[in-house]
Amino acid sequence: MNAPPRVSIAGAGVFGLATALCLAEAGCAVEIWDEGAPSASAMAAGMLAPVFEAALDPVARPHADLLLAARDLWPGAAARWGVALDRTGAVAVGDPAWLAEVSASLPAPPVAVGADWLNTHAPGLRAPHHCGLLVAGDWRLDPPAALETLWRAAREAGVSVCHGRLDARPAGAILVVATGAAQELTPELVRLSPIKGHLARVGGPARGPVVRADGVYAAPGFGGVTFGATMEAGVADTMIDPACAAPLLRRGLALFPGLVDAPQTLAVGVRAATPDGLPMVGASVLSDTFLAVGARRNGWLLAPLVGRMVSAYVMGRDPGPYAARLNPARFGAR
Repeated sequence: MNAPPRVSIAGAGVFGLATALCLAEAGCAVEIWDEGAPSASAMAAGMLAPVFEAALDPVARPHADLLLAARDLWPGAAARWGVALDRTGAVAVGDPAWLAEVSASLPAPPVAVGADWLNTHAPGLRAPHHCGLLVAGDWRLDPPAALETLWRAAREAGVSVCHGRLDARPAGAILVVATGAAQELTPELVRLSPIKGHLARVGGPARGPVVRADGVYAAPGFGGVTFGATMEAGVADTMIDPACAAPLLRRGLALFPGLVDAPQTLAVGVRAATPDGLPMVGASVLSDTFLAVGARRNGWLLAPLVGRMVSAYVMGRDPGPYAARLNPARFGAR
């Protein structure tokens, strides 16, 4: 009987951890390399939001089917790995013209809700918001807690943890690259570009759905509300720029004015993105090397799908219906 594949994973964000778990479930001997630096996964708001992403992000709009399929893998993954999902939903509020534009772009029909619903389910939301669009199929999780849970699940599944930077494929092992925008391990990574994003976290009572408005979202969690997020294309530094975050904070506090005097914290993450906004998942031109990179702003949403696909590639199985769309070779010769 052949020994199970030995797999080294470079990168310990949500793509790396989800892939490690899927590979361990498939019987592989897995080690994951953690550089120790905060990942974009830790800085995220944790939204699993295929419906509003497809409506509000023109880059994501053509891929609504893929995003919905990824979300549908989360209940099973969460049950296996112990991750807590909040399925309260998300609601858009704003002027009628903007809401009509959003409604026309949604890949699934929303539920119209009125002022009474908003007052009950989104306490603290500024009046007057007389109506909103509720999407029950957009969920969320708490990234710090979820990352801790994934780490625990990985260790319990027998995944070995290596601290430091992996610079080359270990001899005799399959390499999975899940490193974000680092460009040393495979030639395909040159296709990635960084996107810096600021978040503002405001302490205070927080419950209810994610609230979407023009130019901002408010996600309860983290012991408060997270307002997000800027998209600064081509910027890779992790320095906090209060001037850049100020408009985001201003829009968020306009939604929830009762938080204006609450403690405020700014955070920064750097995402990696491909030219078409979808990750690269599949074989590299390098032998025994696979990629799981380029999450852009949907890393948490896509993680179970990406992990399952990489596991299928490593085990020589069918990676599923999205293989061509996510194939790293889709960008042509390098």
